[in-house]
Amino acid sequence: MTETPRRLAKPPKAYRNHEFLESRAARIIRIQSEYLEPAVRLQQHQVRDTIVFFGSARIHPHPEGKYPPEYEPEETNGEHTDPALSHFYDDAVDLSRMLTTWAMSLPTTQRRFLVCSGGGPGIMEAANRGAAIAGGKSVGFNISLPFEQYPNPYISPELCFEFHYFFMRKFWLVYPAKALVIFPGGFGTLDELLEVLTLLQTRKLNRRMPIVIYGEAYWREVLNFEALVRWGMISSADLNFFRYANSPEEAFVYLRDCLLEIYGQPEEGPAFSD
Repeated sequence: MTETPRRLAKPPKAYRNHEFLESRAARIIRIQSEYLEPAVRLQQHQVRDTIVFFGSARIHPHPEGKYPPEYEPEETNGEHTDPALSHFYDDAVDLSRMLTTWAMSLPTTQRRFLVCSGGGPGIMEAANRGAAIAGGKSVGFNISLPFEQYPNPYISPELCFEFHYFFMRKFWLVYPAKALVIFPGGFGTLDELLEVLTLLQTRKLNRRMPIVIYGEAYWREVLNFEALVRWGMISSADLNFFRYANSPEEAFVYLRDCLLEIYGQPEEGPAFSD
């Protein structure tokens, strides 16, 4: 009598095969996932566009400042910032609160001009904290780093994202953005600022993008844009891409007026429209 062959167990489908999905061969699938999943989730929550805050993860709230820490902050790669810079944290909270309060008053059912950050501590946390104080939603695009950058607790949970690929995170920080606020920061902040300025200069980002560079004294010491003009590396007209501000009120009025001038009273429409 012939023995019945043993029935094989079904192998996992390709899209459930974690060993394959985490392999080098499946990198394009992971990249596509970091494009598609944020797009779907932002649309589900009716997020049409954002105002992005950039700045150092190393600027923490002062215990005696306007917004003292509400929890023990994570170490930032073993580094600490001069406490004298903590007022930038307070200013970021106030500016975010003002922008969120204004955005929530706009006559639209969509979520317009949501405050958005890179999701981590420091200025990023301050941006999300200000939106939370105003009673509004905010977005956090966090990145997995070797020294474990955790999402700050003020991000709206349903709008908290975790990225592996820096370039996909950078895409989502800029694509839905209608304005940028650049607080004092280091390499990461410089990278984001100069990349967006390059996109505007080359018209690869083909829309007006109000940019506030916050803390004029700091930035004029760190970056000498006038020298670039003097040496002929950029044109004097390129300096119109941004404006310095030194108070939350000054930055708020400029951003509000620019956004109303560019977009008028918000209308219903597709998310992320240019």
